[in-house]
Amino acid sequence: MTEHEERTVTSGTWAAPGRVNLIGEHTDYNDGFVLPLAIPLVVTCLGARHAGELVRVESRQRPGEPVRLPAAALTAERERVPGWARYPLGVLAEFRRRGHRIGGLELEFDGAVPAGAGLSSSAALCCATAVAVRDLCAPGVGDRELIDIARAAENDYVGAPTGILDHSASILCTAGHALFLDVRAFQGSETGGFEQIPFDLAAAGLRLLVIDTGQTHEHAGGGYGARRAECAAAAAALGVASLRDIGSIDELSALSDPVLYRRAHHVVSENDRVRGVAGMLREGEDPRAIGPLLSEGHASLRDDFAVSTEVLDAAVETAREAGAHGARMVGGGFGGSIIALVDTADAERVQESVRQRLADIGFRSRAFEAIAAPGAGPVV
Repeated sequence: MTEHEERTVTSGTWAAPGRVNLIGEHTDYNDGFVLPLAIPLVVTCLGARHAGELVRVESRQRPGEPVRLPAAALTAERERVPGWARYPLGVLAEFRRRGHRIGGLELEFDGAVPAGAGLSSSAALCCATAVAVRDLCAPGVGDRELIDIARAAENDYVGAPTGILDHSASILCTAGHALFLDVRAFQGSETGGFEQIPFDLAAAGLRLLVIDTGQTHEHAGGGYGARRAECAAAAAALGVASLRDIGSIDELSALSDPVLYRRAHHVVSENDRVRGVAGMLREGEDPRAIGPLLSEGHASLRDDFAVSTEVLDAAVETAREAGAHGARMVGGGFGGSIIALVDTADAERVQESVRQRLADIGFRSRAFEAIAAPGAGPVV
């Protein structure tokens, strides 16, 4: 997506995708590396400006729960706003905090990204709002600021301590590519810090399956925030600004706390895996070669970062036993989805094997193929 042109509209429809992270979990808030792609499941926003100062938001997934309040009261009325509405209203509040004129707006949402599946439904909601509000009210806002507005809405208004991975993927991803994002470089630059890497598994006879286990999670809960705090504590104990500054696993020997050691071990090794996968794809290697790195990433999230669950572990194990070249949990953890890299000929068998295994333990899963989709923007 290119920087936004200077223009305003009075109404329209916008969409922002969910994402799946090929590799790079819990590295973004440690100034590290991530490699997401947008998925063809989106949140749409039908928006219009109107005279006056009243803001109205509603969702087709929440019939009977429209929210109306004056734009000037967005911050003061936060506590009475229902949970789902805090995401779009948080975006509006952040636009206003930054000095943009936000008046009367009607915003209606419809979401196809499953909530709680680790596919960034909340970021898609924020980013759909952000691109709509930009076009309607603040056409001078560029993509980088838009990403920061969406992130700030989740962090400050909703109270979910996310990094910029999800919002960057939803805004910056392009069709047919994975997004290699160097978080530190991106945040410290006006132009650099990311690269679009071709990602065409079909040409290699492969598919990337996303399997929603049916075990939901929530970033506003305590587990995600606890991991962020542990990473910050590990960095402080090592005397560095962030774990991005650790160049090798050997440097972690200075950590005496075993929990902090394991958290840091995951982040440092995951950064290496992201660079490894990105390098393989960039050089045009057979994508099957990335499978072992995906599986290593899952083991690290399970053992070092302790964010997997028995359900996620069962899904990953079953996918690999059924023929996947690699599989891992995706997202923040504590539930959600897995990805599995499979030969096209094996896709149905892997999908059915996982479905049956999860059904046996009481979970109803669903699966789809992840095809690299475009980022957020107007629906033409």
